[in-house]
Order: sequence, then C-alpha cells, then structure tokens
Amino acid sequence: MEIKEKKEFSYIDEGSGEILILLHGLFGALSNWDGVVREFSKTHRVIIPMLPIYTMPIKQAGLEGLTKFVEEFVEEMGLEDLNVVGNSLGGHIGLLYTLGNPDKVKSLVLTGSSGLFEDGMGGSFPRRGSYDYIDERVRYTFYDPNTATKELVDEVFETTKSIPKALRIVAIAKSAQRNNLASEITKIRCPTLLIWGLNDTITPPMVGHEFNKLIENSQLRFIDKCCHAPMMEHPQKFNIITKEFLSNLN
Repeated sequence: MEIKEKKEFSYIDEGSGEILILLHGLFGALSNWDGVVREFSKTHRVIIPMLPIYTMPIKQAGLEGLTKFVEEFVEEMGLEDLNVVGNSLGGHIGLLYTLGNPDKVKSLVLTGSSGLFEDGMGGSFPRRGSYDYIDERVRYTFYDPNTATKELVDEVFETTKSIPKALRIVAIAKSAQRNNLASEITKIRCPTLLIWGLNDTITPPMVGHEFNKLIENSQLRFIDKCCHAPMMEHPQKFNIITKEFLSNLN
C-alpha cells in the first residue's frame, strides 16, 4: 500500500467507488487492515488516515484531538457519504465523529470498539523496557497468540520504549476510559454493524450487546475463536459480514 501525503496528512487511498474510511486503534498499524483493503478496494474507495497518536502535541493527546484530526482530514479530502469502520480506539473515534457529523456518515462498522468499557492492554499499561511483557500483552489481544507476529510485537515494543510516545499513549488511553458514551450513542441513527470477537478479552461480548442495545439501528454479529481484532484474526469472515451489511444499505 502506498502512503500518500497531503498537507499534514498521511494516508492510504486505494480503489474507487463508495468511500470506506478505516480508523485504527491505539497500537494499530496499517497492516491491521491488509485483508480489508485487498478485498474492498476492488469495489470501494478505501481510505486510512494515519492517526497522529505518537506525534500530536501532548496537550491535545486525547479523543477530542483525534476526532478533530479526522474532521479536518475529511474536510481537506472533500469526502461525503462515509462508511466509517473503526477497531478499538478507532471505533471510539468513529462514534464521536458520527455524533458530531451525522450528515457525513452513511453507515458505521464497529469492531472491538471502546466507548463503553475496555480492559486496556489486559488491565495495565505496558512497562517500558520489558520485551517479554510486551510480547505477552500483544498476544493477549488475539485468540490465537500466533497471530501476534514477531514484527508486530517488535513494533509495539519499539513504540513503548519511547518516553514521548509512551506519554501520549497514556494520555489517549486515559481519555478513552473517561469518555463513556452510553448516554450519547442513543442519538446515532445511521445503520450500524457491530462485529465482535466471541472471545474478546479487552471489550468482552457483553460490550457488543450493550452497544447493540443502545444504538437503535444496529445489528450484532459474533465471530468465534476470535478476540479483539476480527479483521486481523478472521479477515475473510470479517469481510463477508461487512460486505453483506454494505450491500443491504443500497
């Protein structure tokens, strides 16, 4: 995937057609969405803005700053009728963007989204300098620990070794935990798909049920033997469920 640049924005922009905008999580990488981009770029214009999680000014490091970033990105790119797809923290940002810009969002897909409850990194912030600890915590994110490749663990380890990056991660994680949307998301009216790992340890299945209860026009689908990142662990199943949902919008 080619990373493109426009002003202060870096992003992926593949394919053509209706817009699918993908929002990654706190430790998310572009590779998280490989299977989705490969499949949907055949029929859609798939856009992934690179969220400035590790680079934004520390005072702005939080959900408000990240949502504002997405708003500015959409404005700069002149995008309309968005199908917003968010994993984990990206789902939380997608919810806030939808609440603030309901006229821009055609549909919403949430997978392992924060916004109601999350057990961040398995209950504790990653300790800097301990590779074994990071390895164990990253594997905890997946039903099959082997999904956590050495490249992925190395990437997270390098990130947490950096004090400035670690400070931003802490600030954003705390912002997400404080930002409970239970009373707000009842206002969401666009069609919403919830794809949840049946074995999610970070946003457990009860969270998916709660989103389903609070968002009026929503449907909940579970994937078995799957934890917090269905689009990585079961990309084919994730794509089939998402494709069915999107095709029923038109």
